[in-house]
Amino acid sequence: MADNDLSIRSLDTSDGTFEASFSELFLQISQQNAAIEERVAQILDDLQQRGDEALLEYTRRFDRVPAQSLADLEISQQELQAALGSVPAAQRDALQAAAQRIRAYHQRQLAQMGGSWEYHDADGTLLGQKLTPLDRVGIYVPGGKAAYPSSVLMNAIPAHVAGVGEIVMVVPTPDGERNPLVLAAAAVAGVDRAFAVGGAQAVGALAFGTRSVPKVDKITGPGNAYVAAAKRRVFGVCGIDMIAGPSEILVIADGSTPAEWVAVDLFSQAEHDELAQSILLCPDAQYIEQVRQAMQRLLPEMPRRKIIHASLRDRGALIRVRDLEQACELADRIAPEHLELATRDARAWADRLHHAGAIFLGAYTSESLGDYCAGPNHVLPTSGTARFSSALGVYDFVKRTSLIEVSRRGASHLGRIASVLGRGEGLQAHAMAAELRLQQNDAQAG
Repeated sequence: MADNDLSIRSLDTSDGTFEASFSELFLQISQQNAAIEERVAQILDDLQQRGDEALLEYTRRFDRVPAQSLADLEISQQELQAALGSVPAAQRDALQAAAQRIRAYHQRQLAQMGGSWEYHDADGTLLGQKLTPLDRVGIYVPGGKAAYPSSVLMNAIPAHVAGVGEIVMVVPTPDGERNPLVLAAAAVAGVDRAFAVGGAQAVGALAFGTRSVPKVDKITGPGNAYVAAAKRRVFGVCGIDMIAGPSEILVIADGSTPAEWVAVDLFSQAEHDELAQSILLCPDAQYIEQVRQAMQRLLPEMPRRKIIHASLRDRGALIRVRDLEQACELADRIAPEHLELATRDARAWADRLHHAGAIFLGAYTSESLGDYCAGPNHVLPTSGTARFSSALGVYDFVKRTSLIEVSRRGASHLGRIASVLGRGEGLQAHAMAAELRLQQNDAQAG
């Protein structure tokens, strides 16, 4: 079939075979391919043993960068600022406008977190929580199939707002081509250090540290299957944000939004990757057909039509539902990364939804605005993980430390409780630590 011929499955919830067909859409795309896992394990072990030497070797091999040393792969602040000055004015203005909106949103997020707090209970014991930013984080910016300056902004700005001490960026540069817009975004976002390295080897360098690349406390940002496998393996050595899978969009439509808009919105995620997923839920069969025709008509105009075609053919679907209530029920089962409500009274339908990385309300809210400049973060949970995880945000770059200061009176009250529970668990030293303070208080009281 030609790349310009649209191929996307049609499903109907009233069909007796719907559940089986629906389930097939969501068969897990394994990010834990055995061959990938084995190769990543070797790379990480090598990075841990040989550091800079291994990082340089893998960068030469996989990215075809003829660097002589790690110094050749570090991107200086001067180069970042030069890139910002060299990009066309329209791009520079767009970066700065997007950064301002992303920063404002995350500053509001920080304010709503409440910061550190403490209180005294009835016996005078102080209890509280201390909120502190991470010392150093690494942000991974994809650079294989496309360049993503937006990912620089979305990862670095909330870290900066949170008060992280140092932000280290890694980005692959195939054939040594450093994308000026990515470097300009790093300048705008406040990246402190940057390295032209990528893949599992870059994740390993950030996690373990090398002579040239500093060890970080947490790694954030999406990447390919090798990057995902590496992040999974280094978790515990450092923190990670999430294991990101292929991009997803789910559109719930009632027929009130122009079909061409919805068609292109479905394309917008399909063009990322052949494994991306685009799904439409709608109760109107005639409108679904209008969207299909619009997709067929517009596909030849898409520069990335081969990728779009493969994504829609293998993982896309146009699904007729009984009504919008059923659409919301299915949406919650899917728990998509991006969920567009292309409906009238979108806010009311949003109130019925529980599981999505981000919800886009109304006809004018294209998912692409969220990717670039609306303000909320575009690093979102995928593969149904929105059931239990959230968008990247300021809270990913801070940690909470509990504060406890027990008063003399509190030691008497709490000591009796701890003594009983400690001995009940068979942990005598636990119990004694509480009892010694309790005995002193009892003696002084007597």
